[in-house]
Amino acid sequence: MIRSFIEATQASLERLDPHAIEAMVAELVAVRARGGRLFLLGVGGSAANCSHAASDFRTLCDIEAYACDNVANITALTNDEGCDAVFGLWLDASYFSADDLLYVMSVGGGSVSLSRGLADAREWTTREVGAPIIGVAGRDGGVLAQLAMACVVVSVDDPALVTPIVESVQAVIWHLLVSHPRLKVRPTAWEIKR
Repeated sequence: MIRSFIEATQASLERLDPHAIEAMVAELVAVRARGGRLFLLGVGGSAANCSHAASDFRTLCDIEAYACDNVANITALTNDEGCDAVFGLWLDASYFSADDLLYVMSVGGGSVSLSRGLADAREWTTREVGAPIIGVAGRDGGVLAQLAMACVVVSVDDPALVTPIVESVQAVIWHLLVSHPRLKVRPTAWEIKR
């Protein structure tokens, strides 16, 4: 099982579209240049990835970045308005604007049936605000691939491995982005302590 998981992950990495990743780099460079902010959205393991990524973009790339990871706020919005409204309300309360950038991490690409809140936030972002969207998704990219300026689709052959591999590759891609020479402005601790 260990060898097959490693091989399946390698196969997914080899199929990544470098042009889609470069397009993500361009959007991130542009949001920093215009003084906009980066908002990251995901659910489950993707939400955890968003928290870590927001920290990296802020620290290493000098991009003001936020993840929707305040449990008290999320549960209050869920209680008051319902699950589907959480992300849109969070973006609205953050004064999300056309100068900002939305980065979505979603295993399924945010299908309306499984990730209604993500789908609503993306539709609100493009329709009401006009801000660009980037993201990383599994399978065919779902709604995310349709709405995003740049979407990296992670192809996984084994249906039983879709979630663990897509969430793992999300981490590889954001670490690639924060290490990219067009984005990275500060060294990591290991670079400093050589």
